[in-house]
Amino acid sequence: MNLAIETTNLGKRYGAVQAVEQLSLRVAEGEIYAFLGLNGAGKTTTIRMLLGMIRPTTGSARVLQTPVRLGQREPWAAVGYLVEQPQSYRELTVAENLEVARRLHPGTPRAAVGQIIERLGLSAYAQRRAGTLSQGNAQRLGLARALLHQPRLLFLDEPANGLDPAGIVEIRALLRELTHEHGVTIFMSSHILAEVARLAQRIGIIHQGRLLHELTIEALEQDRQRRLLIRARDLVGAARALRGAGHPADVLPDGTLALSASAAIERPDDIASLLVQAGTPPTQVLVEEEELEHYFLRLIGAAEGVDYA
Repeated sequence: MNLAIETTNLGKRYGAVQAVEQLSLRVAEGEIYAFLGLNGAGKTTTIRMLLGMIRPTTGSARVLQTPVRLGQREPWAAVGYLVEQPQSYRELTVAENLEVARRLHPGTPRAAVGQIIERLGLSAYAQRRAGTLSQGNAQRLGLARALLHQPRLLFLDEPANGLDPAGIVEIRALLRELTHEHGVTIFMSSHILAEVARLAQRIGIIHQGRLLHELTIEALEQDRQRRLLIRARDLVGAARALRGAGHPADVLPDGTLALSASAAIERPDDIASLLVQAGTPPTQVLVEEEELEHYFLRLIGAAEGVDYA
């Protein structure tokens, strides 16, 4: 397996603050990897170290099989990035900003500017000064600059910032296309698990500078808590029948019965039949999955000794 990104015990300290600590990552070529964490968790600091913008305090990093060092030229011709707020020349138009970016990447054809403007939905704004753009269109311009030279590796720091729901769906489709059809590796940071779960193949969760958990999307779905929720007119009778059949239920504040045993969750029809035969038919039987945001907070809380249940 060829690695697009590899870090070993990577760390960054600012005085007494340990922004990133002992970070070891492996990201395969052609993979979409999501780096998930709260604001201030160390996501942007990590990306800046991977891009050679800041020097790590400890450890090492390789990008496209090349050691990352400040001042070196390789492998940046094959890397695109959008870090923190998108940067542009405010007095230049969208098209002029992209022409400047094109000239920084020798070999990128002139036609690439018009193509990326159309692809990012910026045609109506091509001759508008960058400083007058909305936050969403400024984000699109930043993405256009990152993609202009057709990079093999793309670093995106909170790529959905400022985009409306339609724009988020559009960019998600574009990133998926880049990976699936062109083999581009994408390393993206976010604090929104629900968004990255729709796109990434693997997720790394960082908290207070440390990598807490790394898992595939399939493992995430299996790891999320589930429970069977039951409503019945005869709540006491239904609870008694379930308990007698070996399915003790918790009573939630709204009067719903909740069963967490996998035997009940996997066979809700059997539970419904049991209650009908006991003379306490259910009015509702529902398998509820833990919300992604709650799952994220639960993992963070476990690291801090906080119960988010």
